Amino acid sequence: QVQLVESGGGLVQAGGSLRVSCAASGRTFSNYAMGWFRQAPGKEREFVAAINRSGGSTYYADSVKGRFTISRDNAKNTVYLQMNSLKPEDTAVYYCAAASTALLLTRRGYDYWGQGTQVTVSS
Repeated sequence: QVQLVESGGGLVQAGGSLRVSCAASGRTFSNYAMGWFRQAPGKEREFVAAINRSGGSTYYADSVKGRFTISRDNAKNTVYLQMNSLKPEDTAVYYCAAASTALLLTRRGYDYWGQGTQVTVSS
């Protein structure tokens, strides 16, 4: 019973920055680790970043490490993905997901998914 709604996607030039947000329903938000995945046209959905329940541990795909930062504000029931130094290959629909397991690097570990927000990076 967790609903997730992404926002903040848009069009940005290569080298620019963008922050996407995910608002979660319910007061049990802190019971879930959170993750971001993305899917480009013709590609499979891939792991981008994850954060544990307290926010003390984060995990990143090699392709975004050093450029993206995941964070959460449990008081606001919101998780964020700050994206810097964006590249055209970052263009995708970005999905927020909530997990109650420790399997945070795979889609199998997540229980709930948002509808996604489009991020387009122009060259």
